[in-house]
Amino acid sequence: MIHDDLKYWMALKSIDGIGNASFGPLLKHFRSPANVFSAAVDDFSGIAGISKNSAMAILAFKNWDQIRRQMDLLDKMGADIITWLDERYPANLLNIYDRPAFLFVLGHLPKDMIPVAIVGSRNATAYGRYTTDRLSRELALRGITIISGMARGIDSCAHRGALAARGKTIAVLGSGLDVIYPLENKKLFDAISQNGAVISEYPPGTQPVPYHFPARNRIISGISYGVVVIEAGQKSGSLITASLAMEQGRDVFAIPGAIDSAHFRGTNSLIKQGAKLIDSIDDILEDVLPQMGRPSIQPVQRQQEIFPHTFLEKDMRKDNELLAPPFKEILKTLSQKEIHADDIITITGLPAAEVSSMLITLELKGIIEQHPG
Repeated sequence: MIHDDLKYWMALKSIDGIGNASFGPLLKHFRSPANVFSAAVDDFSGIAGISKNSAMAILAFKNWDQIRRQMDLLDKMGADIITWLDERYPANLLNIYDRPAFLFVLGHLPKDMIPVAIVGSRNATAYGRYTTDRLSRELALRGITIISGMARGIDSCAHRGALAARGKTIAVLGSGLDVIYPLENKKLFDAISQNGAVISEYPPGTQPVPYHFPARNRIISGISYGVVVIEAGQKSGSLITASLAMEQGRDVFAIPGAIDSAHFRGTNSLIKQGAKLIDSIDDILEDVLPQMGRPSIQPVQRQQEIFPHTFLEKDMRKDNELLAPPFKEILKTLSQKEIHADDIITITGLPAAEVSSMLITLELKGIIEQHPG
């Protein structure tokens, strides 16, 4: 259950004119958010960034019922509130400008995590999705926690790749924890909260309005030791994340792409600006691990032990259709590498029409992905 004192943190943040930067001076002066609400107007005199109007707004605050409803909803969800005074607060975030005063968290932030962000286009190409899946799986197998924004395209692929490798991943939302966006990511949202955490600085009920996402991006980069940009057009939001990462002193990595493809103009531009070109996870690890005093890190599991899209395994076990012998035969042929449908037919010995029908079923269930050709 969320501690009652946290209502003062939430209330303070909800007041117009009180941003994340205001918490530092206020806490330094009053020692706790609770003390802020019992002060007099003159007590705010001389506190950096706090005007007389802001002080009066704090002391006139009456929306305690709304704060209680939000806290009750968070309790019902099983969520928590982690302030920057909490030892569970991500260490890297403490060192960024405009750090969130607190985070709403569903799940568990991994201890001693090595966080790396993977971001990219919402309108990802098959190549971008495949590359994201491969990199996120391999990084997760090395014990890296994958950070992303749970958006369509590259973000979702990054989370799924980490989960498929039975690794940890954190999704940073631009909405309240009770507002899943995009809605089709409900199963992914649940899987992330069970194998890492979904976090937000926005209270329950907050909708995913456009201006929330640039602010969200500073948290994605701020948590991480480095940011990998897979695919990005010239006006991609991923470039905002990369720019924030540079300002925060984080490493920025980029996947190169065809010079005549609009999908890679952003990433190619990042490389020209100094982002590190990568073609394997070793290019990432050799820059990230020394920051933690770790020269190397061993895989936590062999790649061949990992079933594709493992985060759906529980769903598969409940799906009687997928437990039928023909489906099991097809699933045995699948691996990290692409395989042609004709080869599946040859290996399984099943009729072509039956294989084609079952492959469509597996794709609709999100277990396999069809690539061009």
